[in-house]
Amino acid sequence: MLFEHKALVLMYHRVAVPDADIWDIAVSPENFEQQLQFLQKKGNVIPLSELVKGVADGKLPKNVVAITFDDGYADNFLTAKPLLEKYRLPATFFIASGNTDTEAEFWWDELEHTLLFAPVLPQTYTNMPGEPAYTFDLQHETQLTPAMQRVHCHWDACAEAPPTLRARLFYALWQQLKPLPHQAQQHLLQHIRNWAGWAYAARPHYKAMTAQQLRQLSQSPLFEIGAHTVTHAALAFHAKAVQVQELCENKQQLEAITGTEVPLLAYPYGNYNHETKAAAAEAGFTAAMTTEEKALRKQSHLYTLGRMQVKNRSGHDFAAQLGTWLNKR
Repeated sequence: MLFEHKALVLMYHRVAVPDADIWDIAVSPENFEQQLQFLQKKGNVIPLSELVKGVADGKLPKNVVAITFDDGYADNFLTAKPLLEKYRLPATFFIASGNTDTEAEFWWDELEHTLLFAPVLPQTYTNMPGEPAYTFDLQHETQLTPAMQRVHCHWDACAEAPPTLRARLFYALWQQLKPLPHQAQQHLLQHIRNWAGWAYAARPHYKAMTAQQLRQLSQSPLFEIGAHTVTHAALAFHAKAVQVQELCENKQQLEAITGTEVPLLAYPYGNYNHETKAAAAEAGFTAAMTTEEKALRKQSHLYTLGRMQVKNRSGHDFAAQLGTWLNKR
C-alpha cells in the first residue's frame, strides 16, 4: 500500500502559472490535476481534521494523506477548488485574513515585482531613518534588460544565490521585512515604493480570496478553513502577547466570516518557537502545522505537525516524490 506506514500532509500555496515563481510555490493547473488524479486513484485522501484527531487519539489512520493550502490566494478558489471538487478530494485552506477583501498583494509578491521587474530603478538604495544603516548600489542594473528579466523569471531563491544585483537587494530587503511587526513592515514597504518611484498597480491574479469566496469554501463538506495569522507574521520573532493577538484575531475573523469553528493553524513561513506553541494552545487551536518535511506518526506533537511542500511536478514525478517522502525516517 502506498501510504501504509505513515500519514502525509501535503502543502500547496498557489495553483497558477505566474511569470516568475522564485519561491517555487506555484503548481500549474495541468500538473495539479495530474497530482489529484494520482491521489484519487492510489491514495486515501481524508480531511486534515480527521487526520489530526487520529494523532490526538493515538490511532493514526494508515494509508492516508491530507491536502492543505497556505496564505489564501484567490486562485485557490478559482482554480484549485473546481479541480478538488471534480475529484471529490477534501482540502484545508489556511488563511492570512489581513488581505481578505482588499486589492493588495502579499508584501513578498509586491517586493519581488518591484525589485526584480520594475523597468527602471534608482541606482542607490538607502534604508529609511530609524532602520539599520544600509546602502546598496545597483550599478549598471538600474534598467531592466530582457536578459536580466529572463534570469529573474528562472531564479529559484530557495536553492540558488541571488544571480543579479537587483536580486541581491531584493533578498536583503526580504530578510529585513520578514521579521518586522506589521506596522513597521508597512512603513518600510512604503519607503521602498517611494524609492522605486514607479506607479505600482496590484495585479489581480495575485489577490487573496474575498470573504464571500471563503464563505463558499467553508460551506462545502469537502473543505475546511484554517488559521494563518492576520498579517502572515513570522511568529517566533515577536513577543508572546503579539503572537496570541495575531492568532486570536485571525481565528475570530475567520470564524465570523465562515460561521464555522477554526480549530487548526499553520505557522506562516513554518516559523515558531516554544512560546508560539503555547500561544497556539492559548488561542484555542487544537493543532498546528509547520513546514518541516516529516510524516505524521502516532507520537507526533500536535503543535509541530509536519508537511511536504508539493512542487510543480507532473503526476508521474509527483508519485515518485511521494515515494521518496515515505521512505524518509
